[in-house]
Amino acid sequence: MKQHKKIALLAINCLQGGGAERVVLTLGQGFYELGYEVHILRFKPRVEYDLNPNLIYHMLKFKPYKMIPGAQRRDKFFAYAVDRYVKKNIGQPDIILSNLDRSDSIFSYSSLPNIIYVIHNTLSLLYKFGKTDVGHQRKENFTRIYSKNPCACVSNGVEKDFVENFGHVTSTTAIHNPIDRDGIQKLADAFIPEYQNYIIHVGSFKEAKRHDVLLRAYAKTDQSLPLLLLGKGKLQSKIEALVVELKLEDKVVFLGFHENPFPYIKHAQFKVLTSDWEGFALVIAESLVLGTPVISTDCQSGPSELLPQKNLMPMRDIDAIAAKLSLAMKNPEQFQSEFSETLLPVTIAKKYIEFASNFENTDKRS
Repeated sequence: MKQHKKIALLAINCLQGGGAERVVLTLGQGFYELGYEVHILRFKPRVEYDLNPNLIYHMLKFKPYKMIPGAQRRDKFFAYAVDRYVKKNIGQPDIILSNLDRSDSIFSYSSLPNIIYVIHNTLSLLYKFGKTDVGHQRKENFTRIYSKNPCACVSNGVEKDFVENFGHVTSTTAIHNPIDRDGIQKLADAFIPEYQNYIIHVGSFKEAKRHDVLLRAYAKTDQSLPLLLLGKGKLQSKIEALVVELKLEDKVVFLGFHENPFPYIKHAQFKVLTSDWEGFALVIAESLVLGTPVISTDCQSGPSELLPQKNLMPMRDIDAIAAKLSLAMKNPEQFQSEFSETLLPVTIAKKYIEFASNFENTDKRS
């Protein structure tokens, strides 16, 4: 008699080109390698990644529910539809991982068992709790959502931030993001960049990444290596203007967004990160896979869990960052660090299974 495969369901709003979306696909492969039947459920059609053929994809549109007044009411009605769809088309998942706030809100109304929220960022910094009425209201809403199911945070720093802001409203643990070492190494050989002997920064032009701090620090160095900025985002025009203001037009290169950034990372002299906050800092772990040295600000979560102390810099300290950049430009090898195999997808999937085993298989909605 053929044994029934266990089922893993990973839910996320869409599969656009973000870190959490890539994590979902990578983690799905980890469950697949453990023998699970893996389903990816999204609520918008947008896809910006090559889809892993080992996984099964579903798209259930949220759009019809937008006519219902009230965000929570809409999510509650949609959750009934999600539950019906899952039971009819997927079966009873042995583990459900909800990713990012859209999915988390919907699954807070779900009656399906075995749900775990994956917390991808330091929420208090991302949403500025307490600084505005909107931030305060959002914190109250998140408290309601995350009290419904256990939460797996992508770093120790994210878990610490979660508990400090929401208290012990639910069970939490820290499980690092999975890294597809073999896939990254293969993609890194797709082409050789037209640039040589450069510094690379990979990240969206948004507040958290602090491109402004990076540029002001870089301007204080001898600029012996050009600085390549890979990414897109709403703050790009401001950063382009700052490059002109600092007279760095001949030293800073805007590469735009690349679906495959790994050849640029592999061939860089070193990678730099100057963020004010991260969840896990995927790009650090990905750089370590490729043997590329990394220096990073010591923001609240992520970098200090992946890099030794000598590779870290104080946030927003332009002089200290400039000094570290100068050291790295002269001798990048001193900031080399090893990739940890504990981040491989199968190992991370096992940690989720172990965490899930602590909770009973019960219906939560009366």
